[in-house]
Amino acid sequence: MDKQKKENIIDFHIHVGLKEHWHDWVNDFQRRAQSEFYSRYEEMIDPEKFASYLKNHQIEKAVILPDICPITTGVVPNEYVFEFCRGRGVFLPFCTINPFILSNPVEEFRKYIRIGAKGLKLYPSYNHFYPNENRIYPLYALAQEERLPILIHTGSSIFRGSKIKYADPIHLDDVASDFPDLSLIMAHSGRGLWYEKAFFLSRLHPNLYLEISGLPPANLLKYFPDMENNIDKFIYGSDWPGIKTISSNIEAIRTLPLAEESIRKILYDNAARVLRL
Repeated sequence: MDKQKKENIIDFHIHVGLKEHWHDWVNDFQRRAQSEFYSRYEEMIDPEKFASYLKNHQIEKAVILPDICPITTGVVPNEYVFEFCRGRGVFLPFCTINPFILSNPVEEFRKYIRIGAKGLKLYPSYNHFYPNENRIYPLYALAQEERLPILIHTGSSIFRGSKIKYADPIHLDDVASDFPDLSLIMAHSGRGLWYEKAFFLSRLHPNLYLEISGLPPANLLKYFPDMENNIDKFIYGSDWPGIKTISSNIEAIRTLPLAEESIRKILYDNAARVLRL
């Protein structure tokens, strides 16, 4: 395992922002997680210092996510994320689209692709839409055309205003079928109600992946007993700053009774393939 500890990692799920970007209940949750974000706040909101922090934890690349979810978590604008990531190779900026506050979501997405978006994050349960609605399909079509992955929140959330019915992974059965060349990543892997369903769908569709942010690593084999036989579909994400430290979950994953090659796939190889690195 010493060799594994020297290998780099891709974190597919990192939020950046200022305290004032998020609602009080989001900050309260992150404080209860004893996140270093609060004890080292000035360092964590400085892009250069945060990049160094990630590199010190062996993070080679980090997907950086905005939030435009005013009724649930708050607003971290796309522009803030792009500015935060500018000129720092460790960061891979994703954009987000809230279909309720834009007159032309596709043109907005196209604009961010031109700026340098490496993918799209969608928040169905936070913004109250089903991911297989017809009005969302043009976003999928553009992402498929541009060969960009889409990360989609699935499963539960504790934040006020979220509605779990929109986060059922079954809705992605339509999307994965209709856009077979589009990489779709289920953030949180159907957390809570739908682990088995998310796992089944990931085996059914070659383009549908399981991203494990927000799941206690010690429980992964409880949630997914056949994990090793579907290991090419699992992608690591931390959900920072909703955890104590960047390294805590990584070290827990490395202690799982899985083959060294499987752990490497979770922490790096699968994400690298999806991101076309």
